[in-house]
Amino acid sequence: MKYYVNQHAQANGDHEVHVEGCNYMPTNRSYLGDFTNCADAVRTAKKLYPQSNGCFYCSRPCHTT
Repeated sequence: MKYYVNQHAQANGDHEVHVEGCNYMPTNRSYLGDFTNCADAVRTAKKLYPQSNGCFYCSRPCHTT
C-alpha cells in the first residue's frame, strides 16, 4: 500500500501517517513509499518527523495515544 505523512503536525505535535485513499488524508503530505505494513511506513516517517504516528482510521495498529 502507498503511505503518506502529513507535513503539518497536529496540536499534540504528531505527524500522522496515512494509507492512500484514507478519508482523513491531508492535502499537505509527503509520499513515504509502498509498504506492506504501517510499522515500516511510520519508521520511515520518523526519519522526516521524529514525532510520527499512525492515523487512527487507516493505520490503527500503528496509532498510539
